[in-house]
Amino acid sequence: MAGFKGQAENSIDGKGRMPVPAKMRRALSPDAKETFVATRGIERCVFLYPLNVWEEIEEAVREKNQFVAANRDFVRTIAMWADELTLDGQGRVGLPKNLIDFAGLQTGSKALVIGAFDRIEVWDPDVFQAHLNDQDESYESLAERVMGGI
Repeated sequence: MAGFKGQAENSIDGKGRMPVPAKMRRALSPDAKETFVATRGIERCVFLYPLNVWEEIEEAVREKNQFVAANRDFVRTIAMWADELTLDGQGRVGLPKNLIDFAGLQTGSKALVIGAFDRIEVWDPDVFQAHLNDQDESYESLAERVMGGI
């Protein structure tokens, strides 16, 4: 199935609800049961994983040796921020307040919604622009380094 791609700006209402763009909802596998797992992103954003993708991540993380401190720390961090969100009848998800705060999002303001193949990322537009400005490597160099060997 095709992954999530593209970008959109959507508002987060006063209750923390944000519409998932229609083209991204259409890319959601039936195996996800119209449910995402939201968690803290690696950067200052929110990751929305379809439920079926999250289940694969959870299984992979479970296989890590829990006697290694870094593995335990990672499990705690990703799991403590995780919350299941089911699309409502209007195609919205209710983002948890702790994730809204972590990502620097504001209720009543815009959020940048980015498709990242296996997940959706939700960013404050200003935070995302600062992230882009802080990158040390040009897109051209990054593309060559990441994809040059294929």
